[in-house]
Amino acid sequence: MSAIAARFEDLLERLGPHRLRLAAEFLRFGVVGTIGFLADTAVLYGAMALGAGPYSGRVLSYIAAASVTWALNRAWTFRHRAGGAPAHRQWALFLAVNLVGFACNYGTYAALLATLPVVAAHPVIGVAAGALAGMIGNFVLSRRVVFTAG
Repeated sequence: MSAIAARFEDLLERLGPHRLRLAAEFLRFGVVGTIGFLADTAVLYGAMALGAGPYSGRVLSYIAAASVTWALNRAWTFRHRAGGAPAHRQWALFLAVNLVGFACNYGTYAALLATLPVVAAHPVIGVAAGALAGMIGNFVLSRRVVFTAG
């Protein structure tokens, strides 16, 4: 066994099964968030092409992206924690609790759009910055409030 493999095994052992599960959930949440980012950007640019402004278009794109991420998180990231809540109630709760993340997300987007010409020219930069700003809060709230164990 190589020294790198031995160190990796040692690290995994020190982390323990609980932290490994948490890290795996966070990684899956990040993958889902990336898909949500793509949906967010596509809907934003589509809405803008249809005449929406960059602010109103972002509200539409956020709702679309949040719906996509809720469905994927329910089916993949938190499937073992999904509980017995009806899907429509869980979706509504997901949107409600993620308003904290939305505030960070949209606030970052709006601030960058208003202050940086490069973001005004390329809103995707603001979408990416906003997504990162809201990710941690959304993960914690999703895990503790929306997708509760059992």
